This record gives sequence, C-alpha cells and structure tokens, in this order.
Amino acid sequence: MAGMGKRMRPHTLTTPKPLIPIAGKPIVEHLVKEVATTLTEPIEEIGFVIGHFGEKVEKQLLEIAKKFGAEGKIFYQNEALGTAHAIYCAQEMMSGKIIVAFADTLFKANFSISNHSDGSIWVKQVKNPSAFGVVTTDENQIIQKFIEKPESFVSDLAIIGIYYFKESEKLKNEIEKLINNHKTVNGEYQLTDVLESLSKKGLKFSAVTVDEWFDCGNKNATVSTNLNLLKIQGDNFISSKSKIKNAIIVPPCYIADNVEINDAVIGPHVSLEKGTVVNSSIVRNSIIQRFALLENTNITNSMIGAYAQIRGKLDEFSLSDYSVIE
Repeated sequence: MAGMGKRMRPHTLTTPKPLIPIAGKPIVEHLVKEVATTLTEPIEEIGFVIGHFGEKVEKQLLEIAKKFGAEGKIFYQNEALGTAHAIYCAQEMMSGKIIVAFADTLFKANFSISNHSDGSIWVKQVKNPSAFGVVTTDENQIIQKFIEKPESFVSDLAIIGIYYFKESEKLKNEIEKLINNHKTVNGEYQLTDVLESLSKKGLKFSAVTVDEWFDCGNKNATVSTNLNLLKIQGDNFISSKSKIKNAIIVPPCYIADNVEINDAVIGPHVSLEKGTVVNSSIVRNSIIQRFALLENTNITNSMIGAYAQIRGKLDEFSLSDYSVIE
C-alpha cells in the first residue's frame, strides 16, 4: 500500500487510500477481514508495506493487525519499483505460509485455502479480459499460463491482486533473482514475472474464484464499493451515540458515533462517519467523512472529506478535507 493514490485525489492528499473508511471500516481493514475468512489457521503477523505516511497512520495500521490477533509490522517502499519489489520490502516475514494482497482490492468469497497445491491466486470472471492480467487453467483449476492484458481472448479469469504461497521462501528467492538480474518492465519489477518463473520451475498454483470483486481505485469506484458493502450488510447500522431528529433513514446505511441528523433524508447506501452533522438535506449513495457539515443540500454519488462543509448546493461532489462550498 505504498502508492500515492493519485486516482483518488483529493482524498489521498491527506489520507492514504487504504485507510479511507467505507461502510464503517478502512479499506485495508475490510481486506484483512475477508482474507481471514478464507483461512483455516490464525493470522500470526501482518506486514504493511507503505510509503512514509507518518506515525499516526502507522499506529492505526498496527491497531488493525491487533484486532485480528496478529503482530503488525511496518515496512517502507521508498521508491516505486513495482509489485515484486514492494513484496520484497517485507522479506523478513517471508517464511512459511504467506498471503500477499494489494490494498485497493476488496472481495467476497466462500472458499477456504487448501494446501493441495503450492499456492493459490484469487481470480474473478470479467467481461473485458483485455484490461487485466488473466490466467488459463486445466480441468483441476491449476494455472497453466499468465497473460498480461491479452489483445485477443484467451481467458476471462482476471487476477484480482491476492495470492497465497505455501512456501514463501521460494517467492523470496525468485524475487531476489529478478532484482539481481535487473529484469524490469518499464523500470519496475513485476510479480507476474516471478509467478511465471515459479510456474516454469514446477510450482502449481490453483485459481480460486471469488464471488464478488470490488474496486477502490477512484471516487466513483469507491462510492460503488461502499454501496455494495452496505447492500451485503443488508440493513442500517446506527450508533446508539448518534442523534437523529425528524429524519428518514433509508437502508442500508452506516451511521457512526456522534453523528447529528436533523430534518433530513439519508440513504440508501450512505456512510456517515464520526461527528458528521446533516441539517435539512437529502443524501444518497455517498461517503461522508468525519466531522463534515451538510446544510440545505441535496447530494448523491459523492465523497465528502473530513471537516468539509457544503451549504445550499445540489450536485455530485468529490470534496477534499477542510474544503467549504456555499
């Protein structure tokens, strides 16, 4: 999660993308929770590969690890040298079983990881395979080939960015060879090259298909993911510490502690984070960050930053922290 999150600006100017809250939790916490559901063993350690996000962010990440009974560790990728290089930054953790996940990908799945192969790669059937890295499989769902953004159809199983390795030492050694041989694509060390090399050496990877795959790459995608997660939740979550007067809450919505709602219609598919105030407004299909203020407004398909204020406007917004629109 060391990237700068440029497609999610202005929100990532103040908060790393994986820590942006949707449906009541930071993106990365949703991810760890879903990974945990696929495991039959407890998670011992969680390593976060980040840029230099500051002590407050690092503390928040370590707290997330603690929630899952794991020891949290922080690693830094100081230069954007690709996916394989990012993983290698956490090389001290690469012993035994490991899951690698890129933190802007969320999913829902009903499988459990098994040890009948050397590893597993999470995939999802997609309508436009040419936009993704895809895999081909045999009748036992063992991966035969990795193809990056195929121009003609070879498979519709897209790699979503989550991987399991039974012996992570082999992954570590292969990345080491890639880096030592300076094998790059556009100046970056790519995990796909490592997977191809391991496959040629006889390692067998299973393709495991997720039920749902949610993107958090930009504002519209993140608002859509918030909608889907709230739909899965299925009903309203309303904190007992919120204050609601003369309001209609259309489910599903998430309403956090110390939210105040007066003379408003909220929902469906709205997340209101801690301390938000909504007066005389209609809010649909939106993510409103902590301590925002909405008055006499009607918004939809929006992301409103922390401490931002909107008064008297009817529109769709992607508004940064501390901004004011009147």
